[in-house]
Amino acid sequence: MKNKSEHGTRRAGSGAYVFIIGVLLAHCLLIAGASFAAEKNAAKTPTVITSQSLTADNKARTALFEGSVVAKKGDMTLFADTMLVHYSDEKGSGTIKKIDAEGNVKLVKGDRIVTAKFATYFAEPEEHAVFTGDPKATEGENVVTGSKMIYYLSNDRSVVQNSRVFLVNKEKQK
Repeated sequence: MKNKSEHGTRRAGSGAYVFIIGVLLAHCLLIAGASFAAEKNAAKTPTVITSQSLTADNKARTALFEGSVVAKKGDMTLFADTMLVHYSDEKGSGTIKKIDAEGNVKLVKGDRIVTAKFATYFAEPEEHAVFTGDPKATEGENVVTGSKMIYYLSNDRSVVQNSRVFLVNKEKQK
């Protein structure tokens, strides 16, 4: 009898473990699904571009915006004198693949501001912008300059070539 109850206890214990593992697995799947949905929604965020003039070339799948150009997507805003927007080859999708910005380029995202003479924004595979022509990034009083700056917008990461950094130590100022 003792063996049977011990055996029965093991089964009940095994069932509890299966239940706990199932709950944990379901929780992980929900988190992964929510994360994937957030990424998908970010990709679906519309881009609004304003300018003084627009020249569209449907065959080349490009649009040239000129004069005080402002492109806004979510919490990111890109300013320039001109922007050449390259669209996806899928007809009617209107999906932006790349934006070439030139002249008085400025990207604002949160507290970070990046300025340069030129920038190329890539929507995929990983949303990022490449700045050349005296790029300079500021966040508060901190400043980073270089010859080329790549800013990965989705994970707030930067790569700077020939960098020079000026950091303000707020602790010593107090």
